[in-house]
Amino acid sequence: MGLTQSQGLTARPPHASVLAIDAGNSKTDVALVGTDGTVLGTARGGGFLPPVVGAKAAVDSLAPLVARAAEAAGFDRPPRAEHVSACLANVDLPAEEEQLTPLLAAQGWGATVTVANDTFALLRAGVADDGEPTGVAVVCGAGINCAGLGHGGRTARFPAIGRISGDWGGGSDLSKEAMWWAARAEDGRGRPTALARALPEHFGLTTMYELIEALHLGRIAPARRHELTPVLFAVADAGDEIARAVVARQAEEVVTMATVALTRLDLLGEPTPVVLGGGVLAARQPLLDGRVRELLAERAPKADPRVVTAPPVLGAALLGLDRTGAPAAAYAALRAHYARPR
Repeated sequence: MGLTQSQGLTARPPHASVLAIDAGNSKTDVALVGTDGTVLGTARGGGFLPPVVGAKAAVDSLAPLVARAAEAAGFDRPPRAEHVSACLANVDLPAEEEQLTPLLAAQGWGATVTVANDTFALLRAGVADDGEPTGVAVVCGAGINCAGLGHGGRTARFPAIGRISGDWGGGSDLSKEAMWWAARAEDGRGRPTALARALPEHFGLTTMYELIEALHLGRIAPARRHELTPVLFAVADAGDEIARAVVARQAEEVVTMATVALTRLDLLGEPTPVVLGGGVLAARQPLLDGRVRELLAERAPKADPRVVTAPPVLGAALLGLDRTGAPAAAYAALRAHYARPR
């Protein structure tokens, strides 16, 4: 039996200050936030993939999540928020933001809409709520990206489309690199590495040949290849020279992106947050985390590295509060909600 009005749903026009959307490659989080920073309702769904399904279909796929968040908030229909703050993966270019903004506006979920790459959500979550927000964020999940905010609203960003835009170092790249070295070690084309044993063992197999065959023929789903990234780090922590070299390359990529963004924004000479997030960096693998901090200390000594583990939808919601002129207490309430153990 469905809920009645007396059981919690309201027939009044649903209202919220911010509809925050953080859409990643593998999952999407939606949150309705009140004017006082209270999280009214949330929902989680699958990845946001406009390059695969098309921009309109990708935006349409958000509608069930918004409806679920509204229901969780006690509304009997989708909300009409003051502002929709959408931070989206696979929206890497300003032209893509411009394409998606009217599609989101057409949904009627808010009076105003902003669309940004999801790296900006990580950045906003990692900087202070008072004063001018300046800083650089590097996100490393399935892929890698970097964005920065400087004085006067200046931005620095990268296309982050993959190898064609000079990118390497996401979890997908790490798993591929581990496979490459392990395959060559087993058949004699490359140097020995414990990866050749550890990677197939993760899937209950005994040789790299078996793992290659299983992936190629679909007996192991391609999406499961991301499981090999933690195996790479474990082998590196055990001292394997090849695995450690891959992790060192990863740290180099993270710090290179951060220092280039800091340089573009003229922030190298002042204390500036460098926010690290995404599944790979948020895991704080000791070898990677330590090397990133060492390199930052050498190349950007005034940088303040900080790892953000809160859900990125927090950053999208904070950006929304910025647009609605929320009071300081609303920021504190919102951050306190996402600081609680989940």
